[in-house]
Amino acid sequence: MTPRPSSSGPDPEETATKKAAAKETTTTGKKATAKKATAKKAAAKKTVAKKAVAKKAVAKKAAAEKTVGKKSVAKKSVAEKASGSRAPGRKASGKKAVPAAVRPVETPASPALDAADRERLLAGTHHDPHTVLGAHPVPGGVAFRVFRPYALAVSVLTGELRTELRDDGDGFFSGLLPLGEVPAYRLLVTYEETVQEAEDPYRFLPTLGDLDLHLIGEGRHEQLWQALGAHPTVHEGVAGTRFTVWAPNARGVRVAGGFNFWDGTGHPMRSLGATGVWELFLPGIGAGELYKFEITRPDGSRTFRADPLARRTEVPPATSSVVHASDYTWGDAQWLARRAEAPAHEAPMSVYEVHLPSWRPGLTYRELAEQLPAYVGDLGFTHVELMPVAEHPFGGSWGYQVTGFYAPTARLGDPDDFKYLVDRLHQAGIGVLMDWVPAHFPRDDWALAEFDGRPLYEHSDPLRAAHPDWGTLEFDFGRREVRNFLVANAVYWCEEFHIDGLRVDAVASMLYLDYSREPGQWTPNEHGGRENLDAVAFLQEMNATVYRRVPGVVTVAEESTAWDGVTRATHHKGPSGFGGLGFGLKWNMGWMHDSLQYMSHEPVHRKYHHGEMTFSMVYAYSENYVLPISHDEVVHGKRSLVSKMPGDWWQQRANLRAYLGFMWAHPGKQLLFMGQEFAQGAEWSEAHGPDWWLLDPEYGAAADHLGVRDLVRDLNAAYRATPALWRCDTHPSGFAWVVGDAAEDNVLAFLRLDADGAPLLAVSNFAPVVRHDYRLGVPDDVPAWHEALNTDAARYGGGGVTNPDPVKPEALGWHGRPASIRLTLPPLATVWLRPA
Repeated sequence: MTPRPSSSGPDPEETATKKAAAKETTTTGKKATAKKATAKKAAAKKTVAKKAVAKKAVAKKAAAEKTVGKKSVAKKSVAEKASGSRAPGRKASGKKAVPAAVRPVETPASPALDAADRERLLAGTHHDPHTVLGAHPVPGGVAFRVFRPYALAVSVLTGELRTELRDDGDGFFSGLLPLGEVPAYRLLVTYEETVQEAEDPYRFLPTLGDLDLHLIGEGRHEQLWQALGAHPTVHEGVAGTRFTVWAPNARGVRVAGGFNFWDGTGHPMRSLGATGVWELFLPGIGAGELYKFEITRPDGSRTFRADPLARRTEVPPATSSVVHASDYTWGDAQWLARRAEAPAHEAPMSVYEVHLPSWRPGLTYRELAEQLPAYVGDLGFTHVELMPVAEHPFGGSWGYQVTGFYAPTARLGDPDDFKYLVDRLHQAGIGVLMDWVPAHFPRDDWALAEFDGRPLYEHSDPLRAAHPDWGTLEFDFGRREVRNFLVANAVYWCEEFHIDGLRVDAVASMLYLDYSREPGQWTPNEHGGRENLDAVAFLQEMNATVYRRVPGVVTVAEESTAWDGVTRATHHKGPSGFGGLGFGLKWNMGWMHDSLQYMSHEPVHRKYHHGEMTFSMVYAYSENYVLPISHDEVVHGKRSLVSKMPGDWWQQRANLRAYLGFMWAHPGKQLLFMGQEFAQGAEWSEAHGPDWWLLDPEYGAAADHLGVRDLVRDLNAAYRATPALWRCDTHPSGFAWVVGDAAEDNVLAFLRLDADGAPLLAVSNFAPVVRHDYRLGVPDDVPAWHEALNTDAARYGGGGVTNPDPVKPEALGWHGRPASIRLTLPPLATVWLRPA
């Protein structure tokens, strides 16, 4: 209801007296005017309460404006005295009160917005709407200005009072209240079919402090996700959501979402200084709301953009960001405390690579959490590596073209569901690595590409921005805010989701300016070289920051060249003059390529390619390596792992088992892609995943596939129980050839040694014939050897050619060693022997 006029306003008797005074004024001339002004001063001196005078003056001025104009204000004061009504400041006895100081009477300000501000707000180009909207002290009281498009009426509620604002058109409403200071207030907004009582977003101070803004400006905000994005919070005692976004080239930014019917006109954001950050606190908005940023570009056009730091998104193909608040409680404290006990390169690491959407299609994160840890744990892998889980629009990219760098894909559930999966893996004793893609991003016009109308996340030079292979855009690693976005993103996954390591995709494409570019398509660096110095600095900063902030994690580079020092510390310079990149491990792409090439040859031809299996030891200790049989090797016509092998079905499986035995014994950590652990014959397809039906007992050849899976389980068990296979992975003292040049026999034999010298002897026979009494040189301090693993065992589907009894050395030097043993080498098989 509308409040009654203040008691300090004019009553009917006073109004009549003032009209008479006004009439007198028109006949007496200037002299009368001077006398009345003198009388007004005398009346003012008799006042006691400054507050009462101010209130009466405001009310009288308002009445005067509606009658005779500004000049009659002084005359009305004289008329009021002549009327005989009791003047304020005089007691009932008629005695005068003690006079008080009186401030000059101010001319009331118009509460309406000026034309320029109206135009900028309507056009979405206002950089600081909080300075003109909301409540502001002005001459004559407090001006209230509200911008609510489509509203029929707006009232201000202060305490028990309600004051309707004037409709200024185009959704603007204003009013001037005779108040000494800005009160606590709410808005009552009337639309065609509803009336809403709400807080005014433009009455709040900024939600970001100076420290956040300073760190963002410096590109050093290591927890950037806590400053930017959408955050449900309580601000100045009111619950709502803080929206912040970096868009330095924007002429204006507005928030649009389901809460305003995707019309951001009434929710313009303010620019916070020179940082390029825009901010708005919206009361009453909570978790689950959809939103985007409506950005006015430098040319005046507008674009709707998903939040680059959104922590949750809609399920693709929908593209909106979702306000998210996590309430997940972790249960992996023991795992986190234990994972930093030993560095990754000195600990066992056997990795199962998984594409979550297709591992068992249709399962959610929480359903995967009930099946994946049990399966991986049963097979004995120490870690899973998840192909990219960050949000991506096109499933066929497998996650390698990311649009939501801070959001797990919504295809399988919400962020807390993904946390549940990671938690359950940890509780099962399994580490979680995640593919991370900081090299490039897609060109979707609702995502990062020319985010605020100009190149922002991508390089401003088109030659540097366009990725020549994938039709995507490369990040501008030289811009500090972009580096900050990516470095903080790496930290985010490790801190918020307890990820144990990041496998960084496509590092080679970042390191070289001429990557996949012809002459004339790239510009040398400041030293005339082909190295991308900005990318080098970014990778060094990322690795140093992650290792400092999150003890126990590991970063892994997918780097396919011979770049010097990928896994060297960042502060140690190498021969090239660069400090190391600081990764913990690096994929050994050379070993993968060479060894698979060797295995694809018919055994009769392998003697001509023997070096393909031995060359890896020439450089094995130049970096800390992972041996990757990844998804890239079993798609796009490359065939599955077992299908790469020559021969009939029996020989293919035998070759595969022998290769896996060689791989698990070779220096370096192991990585095997899903489906290859049970010899799937078909290439991987993200549409239907592994061919689990091959393991169905009703399938006639199921035993063949189960045998290979049993071998992988036993390889992992023996590997984890044998420090010789991992303790000195990165040191030459952990490896010694027994025979590396038996090309005619297709035989390779070597020793693996732990820190105390305890050995494991690995022997591979890649010929399809049994080799009886094959003599190998061995140390003379081992009294007997026993067969710890044989890939030709019948239970794996092999021929059962084994060495069942302990093998004792003979005092016959061989292969440069003081003693030797004679073994029966099964065909197409690898044998491991340990001291009996």
